[in-house]
Amino acid sequence: MMPHAKSLALSVLAAPARLLFPPVCAGCRRTVSQPGALCGTCWPRLRLLERPWCAVMGTPFTYDMGEGFLSAEAIANPPPFERARSAVAYSGVARRMVQGLKYADRTDLAPWMARWMVRAGAELIADAEVVLPVPLHRWRFLSRRFNQSAELARAIAGLSGLPFEPAAIRRVKRTRKQVGLALGERQENVRAAFAVPPEGEIAVRGRRVLVVDDVYTTGATVSSVTKALRKGGAAAVDVLTFARVLPGDFQPDDQDLI
Repeated sequence: MMPHAKSLALSVLAAPARLLFPPVCAGCRRTVSQPGALCGTCWPRLRLLERPWCAVMGTPFTYDMGEGFLSAEAIANPPPFERARSAVAYSGVARRMVQGLKYADRTDLAPWMARWMVRAGAELIADAEVVLPVPLHRWRFLSRRFNQSAELARAIAGLSGLPFEPAAIRRVKRTRKQVGLALGERQENVRAAFAVPPEGEIAVRGRRVLVVDDVYTTGATVSSVTKALRKGGAAAVDVLTFARVLPGDFQPDDQDLI
């Protein structure tokens, strides 16, 4: 079938679905022209994270400090991972999207969120050799029925053509939720919480790994994951999240932030 004919056939087949399930805004659920789009009200409220940013942490600078300039956080407390990047600031529409994906079974949002992540993490993806998500403990997975980080990682792997290896890292300790914990408590909560199983070493040993999560808050969880991966033989680890909590973003009703 010719490409244009195939495209036309797919459009015709999709028409009934659009009538029965019209696409809605990812932020407020108003009707929009195509799936994954934001309406004219929500789009201006989404803060995309752009350069200039810290070369390590990916936190944005108000002014361009020059290539390779590091934030005070990266200098004072260097992370175990090489680089971290996030697509958007965790506020407003982005917060609703994350909570919709995580708590309201809006797995349909993952492919669209992943597209923004691919844009923000282009340099990380170019260097990566394998993609994996921050894992859930099996009991939390059973209660939630899916891992939102795995949904994002799967979509990113599909868009980038990289191998997706969700079984290469496990959460071996059942931890309490991070919300309400100070940085030191968060770090202790996830200490030794992850491990690379023997069968997972083949996927990470000697490779540059891209770890995917939904939200970066203090970095305690992805740092613990990174240490486990390095212990399992990974050559280097980068971190890519959909959202980043910046000063002033956190709200008292935020749940289960990582």
